[in-house]
Amino acid sequence: MKIHEKYINRCIEIAKNGLGTTRPNPMVGCVIVYNDKIIAEGFTSPYGGPHAEVNAIQSVTDKSILQNATLYVTLEPCSHFGKTPPCSDLIISHKIPKVVIGTIDDNSLVAGRGIKKLQNAGCDVVVGVLEAECKEHHKRFFTFHNKKRPYIILKWAQSADGFLSPETKDEQKPVWITNPYSRQLVHKWRAEEQAILVGGNTVLQDNPSLTVREWTGLQPTRVVIDKYNNLPDTAAVFNTSAKTIKLTKTDLDFSKPLATQICEKLHEYNINSIIIEGGHNTLQDFIDENLWDEARIFYGTNLFMEGTKAPFIKGSLTSETKLLNDTLKYYIND
Repeated sequence: MKIHEKYINRCIEIAKNGLGTTRPNPMVGCVIVYNDKIIAEGFTSPYGGPHAEVNAIQSVTDKSILQNATLYVTLEPCSHFGKTPPCSDLIISHKIPKVVIGTIDDNSLVAGRGIKKLQNAGCDVVVGVLEAECKEHHKRFFTFHNKKRPYIILKWAQSADGFLSPETKDEQKPVWITNPYSRQLVHKWRAEEQAILVGGNTVLQDNPSLTVREWTGLQPTRVVIDKYNNLPDTAAVFNTSAKTIKLTKTDLDFSKPLATQICEKLHEYNINSIIIEGGHNTLQDFIDENLWDEARIFYGTNLFMEGTKAPFIKGSLTSETKLLNDTLKYYIND
């Protein structure tokens, strides 16, 4: 592996420590190399805190050696004032002579300005090292800024005979298709994404909480489609465990395709990633409008014989794993 790729790959590895906490900011990773040795590492702090470059630079005790060091970073250093000052200015102030960048930041507030600022200050800038890997790592951030919508993950569990739920049930709660290990994994996913969405029928049928209970992490924002604004206030999705956004006929035109409208609303709320958890009609809306990026589908062993059919999806199967008796398949949208 080439030396630049080695260090950018390390940047990607440590950047993942920010998954689920930096939103809506990108989870950036940074390493600083001096005399062919990593002397500092940093990743983006939870939203509002220092960026990766700041954390890496601040961890260097003897700042004078930065004048002979190389800084590696997954994403172009910011050039504007937001919650924190520009990272490019900090790099320049410490006279770091070389910066190696995985990929340009497409955010209109940056979009090459950070690179230009560094170059104008005399910094040697290398761009595009492991670019495809860095773009994949920053997929939530790039989808939000380039497509003006969140990164969309579809998730459901279906019985061995292709149903989401049985025809009838005795209680207002889910009929579990998956085992406890699969359900814990779903809670981990919730902690990693910014929001989670269900339709009103799912609220009425299952009364889900849509929170992180079997994992440690931030609660996702709950998004509920409530056409007539008449879901009961006692529903679990309206408790104080997490923020909830209701989308009603005031927000959406239910005579037109919904998924596109929902994406527009979510973009307004600055949500850069979301899990669509159902039910059937909601999931199928996103599939039919081709508004999804990946799907995570559990296949159980129970048979319902009749009930609510699972959505139909076309995509590329990227992996298949077993969780005891459950099968989990990952698909990406081609």
